[in-house]
Amino acid sequence: MPEYLVPLLAPLVALVVVGQRGLWRVSRTVVTIAHEGGHALVAVLTGRRLTGIRLHSDTSGVTVSVGRPTGPGMVATALAGYLAPSLAGLLAAGVITLGGAEPLLWAAIVVLLATLLYIRNFYGGFAVLVTGAAVGLVAWYGSPGLQVAFASAAAWFLLFGGLRAVRELGRARGRQVRRGAYRPDSDADQLARLTRLPPWFWVALFTLVAVGALVVGAYWMLADPLTALAEGSRAGRTR
Repeated sequence: MPEYLVPLLAPLVALVVVGQRGLWRVSRTVVTIAHEGGHALVAVLTGRRLTGIRLHSDTSGVTVSVGRPTGPGMVATALAGYLAPSLAGLLAAGVITLGGAEPLLWAAIVVLLATLLYIRNFYGGFAVLVTGAAVGLVAWYGSPGLQVAFASAAAWFLLFGGLRAVRELGRARGRQVRRGAYRPDSDADQLARLTRLPPWFWVALFTLVAVGALVVGAYWMLADPLTALAEGSRAGRTR
């Protein structure tokens, strides 16, 4: 297979995983790891004391930190969750475009190990270990081509998965409101209480960032392969 076709197949693989209900039900835990990791990272960066992360088999999660219950630090911590998968995917896309697939995989292992230190339940530890093992096997044993393919598929998965998670948040809130069973416990509702901006504003912001990250990441990862494909096609026609 021509090398330039790998980046073109990676988004198709990721789209199938995110779009197929059964596969998404399992793989969504990886998006939850990124989501809770975003909360945790920003909590630490804003001076809050991180006490634990829990990941559940229904793909939900919770990150607990200690500090002021209001203020910019708490707002940033609450904001980070739904942004984290898409921004992580965008960062990965940029690193892959610069030729850093292998360092990216090792960096992901370091981040997962750091996350594991704060996991406070069995399922969460299991999920992080399995994810880390998969990345570690490719980083240690994979050929450069496999590392690029795996890293590219992972970046696309985070970009697509981040957008789907935000979409699910908006749809879940809509269903609850229509049924009169609304539970104001999402990140958007927490941000609404902290800022007095309505929950729909935060859902819209999450969506805007997710779409923007997907567009920019797609441009970074597809521009060169599509150019190579077009040049190969032209060369074939001139023979």
